[in-house]
Amino acid sequence: MFGGDVHLRAYADLQRFGIAGQLARLGLDQYARDFASVNFELVAIATRSPASAERTAAAFKEWTGARPKTYSGETPWRDILCDFPDLDVLAVATPDHLHTPVILAALAAGAHVMTEKPMCLDIAEADQIIELAQKQNRIVAVDMHKRYDPDHLRVRNDIAQRIGEPLYGTAYLEEQLEVSTSTFKWVEQSDPFSYVGPHWVDLIYHYYKSKPVSLTAVGQKKRLIRDGINAYDAVQVRVDFANGMSINFHNNWITPADFEGPVNQGHEIVGADGKVESDQQYRGFRWWNAGGGSRTSNNHFTRDVKRPNGSPAYVGYGVDSLIAGLVAICRVKFLDESRDAMAEIYPTAEDARIVVAIVHAARLVRDLNFKYLSEGKGAPVTARFGEDGITIVDPHRASEGEVFQRIYSKAI
Repeated sequence: MFGGDVHLRAYADLQRFGIAGQLARLGLDQYARDFASVNFELVAIATRSPASAERTAAAFKEWTGARPKTYSGETPWRDILCDFPDLDVLAVATPDHLHTPVILAALAAGAHVMTEKPMCLDIAEADQIIELAQKQNRIVAVDMHKRYDPDHLRVRNDIAQRIGEPLYGTAYLEEQLEVSTSTFKWVEQSDPFSYVGPHWVDLIYHYYKSKPVSLTAVGQKKRLIRDGINAYDAVQVRVDFANGMSINFHNNWITPADFEGPVNQGHEIVGADGKVESDQQYRGFRWWNAGGGSRTSNNHFTRDVKRPNGSPAYVGYGVDSLIAGLVAICRVKFLDESRDAMAEIYPTAEDARIVVAIVHAARLVRDLNFKYLSEGKGAPVTARFGEDGITIVDPHRASEGEVFQRIYSKAI
């Protein structure tokens, strides 16, 4: 979905017109002259099936006049890395649970990486990725585009300071039922929090740079089971942070198709001196027509801007996140800067590690609490984060003397 739409459109514009014109939106226009002459070429597209690869390549040719080479199969990235040994960047938009092998293969081959969120689903894999990226001096940029929403930039740069010390908040993102029943075939290997929750976890961390200290999680299975899909309809995760704030993350992917927007999403944070609310679903733009019902849209995420020749430029904060990562890569490649020097300008693998730790722990806690709830034993399981790693706290295992189970021993 994101690979064939957002990534592809963004790379088509880069191939035709370069990166310089995108930089002012990110406050990085000081590099416009340095990178004005940089040429981008999408040399290959890989998907699981030959048909989808051909469709994607055909769309790219329609936009640019150039047709990238196509690959397909179970591990098509291996063929790409073999055929293009000097590849600069590999973009990863596979299903969530398949990110790690592609990222590691790209880094091992000397390529930088642009990856969709979450970077991976396991904290040990996150550390593998970071270690190899550091060794190779390569960028791993994670598409955390909510950082670049103009409303969220206002919160980070201004309002977060006005509302005082953060107390508590809620962040929610609810996807349409189509995503879990037809768009994705891999929902049983994921859940709505692991899939879209990382956006909000990253955003809250980006606001305050405060690490998690504990969490609890529950999930429900009622709607998808009716369609024979053994996956969670919804997941709720509460994370407590070192600065004392407590944030509830609510996610589902069962919103009815006739809901007026593509998704329902927003967040709010209460501070000691005020509150901020951001409704990302309804931004004041609404229309309705006969037979179409009432509709809303997010015109900030991506939108077409008509050029004089009639072709559409593709802009928005969904593109900005990709451009930020590519700027970091360009600075390493062309200006000989280190990856550590780039950490403030793009969503790094190190930031993504915090998100992965929360996603990993939430998955384990959620499953245990789901089991205990079905047995009438409540939902007492929590996770603890600290210098000693991640510990699952399960009171029901007291009789076995194993209330505390260390699942990872490196500092979070």
